[in-house]
Amino acid sequence: MNIGEIARRSGVARSTVSYALSGKRPVSEETRRRIQEVVDELDYRPNAAARALKEGRTRTLGLVIPPAGARLTAMQLDFVASVAEAAARVDLDVLLSPSGGDSDRSFERLISGRRVDGVILMEIRLADPRVTRLEQAGMPFVTIGRTGEPDRTWWVDLDYASLVSRCVHHLADLGHTDIALINRSAELVAAGYGPGSRAHEGFTEAVERRGLAGSEFCCGDDAPSGESCVAGILTEHPAITALVTINEAALPGVQRALERAGREVPATFSVVGVAARQWAEDFRPQLTAADVPSLEMGAIAVELLTERIADPEAVARHRLFAPPISLRGSAGPAAR
Repeated sequence: MNIGEIARRSGVARSTVSYALSGKRPVSEETRRRIQEVVDELDYRPNAAARALKEGRTRTLGLVIPPAGARLTAMQLDFVASVAEAAARVDLDVLLSPSGGDSDRSFERLISGRRVDGVILMEIRLADPRVTRLEQAGMPFVTIGRTGEPDRTWWVDLDYASLVSRCVHHLADLGHTDIALINRSAELVAAGYGPGSRAHEGFTEAVERRGLAGSEFCCGDDAPSGESCVAGILTEHPAITALVTINEAALPGVQRALERAGREVPATFSVVGVAARQWAEDFRPQLTAADVPSLEMGAIAVELLTERIADPEAVARHRLFAPPISLRGSAGPAAR
């Protein structure tokens, strides 16, 4: 039995049956019911799409990623992988959709076409128009990250403010008195990117509490930007003896700049931060850092979204992660 026979018996086009089974385009409830009756009569069960038709769902989750052309960091790739794996465990598919710039059309099609049952958003800004759009559309969603008004939405996030603060206190305990923060790009920070904003808050609070000299620098998400940023810090701010970073993609460049300047880690310069474990372990010596639990965070995001889809009236739930600082070899006492 095939879709053509279902279409003939239902009195509709093959494409209509396909849309009804896949959920890729809206189909009237009357037509959907007529197709379902034929599907049941013929016992047609090609895949999960038939179950989705019966349930009135697509059995697909949307995962909104950075715009096409943007290079995903290791942390972002881990989020994508963990969401896909967690969805597969509960027999759900994942549709990737970029957003930002020209890619916003893809995001809009995801919502208006009702191609998915719910959406997971990555890379959240404090004031994020995508969140507003999903709320207006009544689409269930969960964010990896949180806005500036997080109480009303469902989210999973990393506590960047407290983690950066802990990094500063660790360096202060080692005797460092002049510390830098290497944040994300100037464009992201200016746009109110959540991790960048909260890293700034945690850094500012910690240096003030400890009476330290603190300087903050924005840096592009790539090794050349990291190298240029640190080279400038060493030249223009020679008193700085340590840095904290949340910009994992810049770490290879940070290392090259320190090596070229003859700054030995951790004997004459210390580096700590918040990063995916693979970035921390690739640094030499290995980076003292809060290891981002990307795989767990992605799985929790899927769990929260499936719960929200099942019960649209449920009270919003959140999960804030604050992993311990893994002490490795990149931080040492301030050189005298």
